[in-house]
Amino acid sequence: MQPTLLILAAGMGSRYGGIKQLDQFGPNGETIMDYSLFDAIRAGFGKVVFIIREELRADFKEIFGKKLAGKIEVDYAIQALNSYVPAEVGEVVRTKPWGTGHAMLCAKNHVDTPFAVINADDFYGFEAFQLISDFLKTNTDDQLHAMVGYEVKNTLSENGSVSRGVCDVGENGNLASVIERTKIYEKDGQIVFEEADGLTPLAPDTPVSMNFWGFKPSVFPLVQHQFESYAIANINAPKAEFYIPTVMTNLIQTNTGNCKVFRSRSAWFGVTYPEDKPTVQAALRNLHDEGTYPTTLWP
Repeated sequence: MQPTLLILAAGMGSRYGGIKQLDQFGPNGETIMDYSLFDAIRAGFGKVVFIIREELRADFKEIFGKKLAGKIEVDYAIQALNSYVPAEVGEVVRTKPWGTGHAMLCAKNHVDTPFAVINADDFYGFEAFQLISDFLKTNTDDQLHAMVGYEVKNTLSENGSVSRGVCDVGENGNLASVIERTKIYEKDGQIVFEEADGLTPLAPDTPVSMNFWGFKPSVFPLVQHQFESYAIANINAPKAEFYIPTVMTNLIQTNTGNCKVFRSRSAWFGVTYPEDKPTVQAALRNLHDEGTYPTTLWP
């Protein structure tokens, strides 16, 4: 059994100002996804499912189809605005996708093995893929899932606030809770998250989710049930998003799932703002120069 990799690539890139999923960052024009795919193949994944908007399908096939042929099975899942929305709520009036939890649900009919979920625009490092791959290949508990966490101090942007799933990890190494904080930044030498009632400090080593999750396929009916209720409650809230941390929190609170937390020592970096691009380009160039990646990923 080889696990499947789901790549969340349907986002609009509102803060980046373009389709950052397909932007070129590596010294040979590689996307960030190229590095995730390269590492996933090395770690033993057998299939990748790109979760995209329909209008991106042709571009994804052109960019990734030939280079991945013979290396890993490739499939495409479409995150449409009306996917899995109960018919009784009527017309869906919104332009923004429903969020990462909904995106994962849209791959339901494309997955029949344990699977991992990642963002298209985050660099995670090989260690994270190996940790999740080993877990997915050996875990026999249908209610036990996993995530790779990173220290919040290593996940900030110098160019503005970021959104992160802030985690509370129990003594048993399992996730106690994860809450999506949509505005985290450094202020006066301290990391904080901002909400309507003010600022709350975060310790630099606080583990956060960068949307690197591992699941059993048995989770899909539970996710679908959660999303249908969420869609009904938020059909008139066009900016509401159904996050994977929301899914996991519900599983934990209802005793229908647990989540093992792995701490990765690998470097993480990603792009939220256009100003982040030179930093990411330099980091990837260094990884090639030091031999972490070959001169060309796809000879």
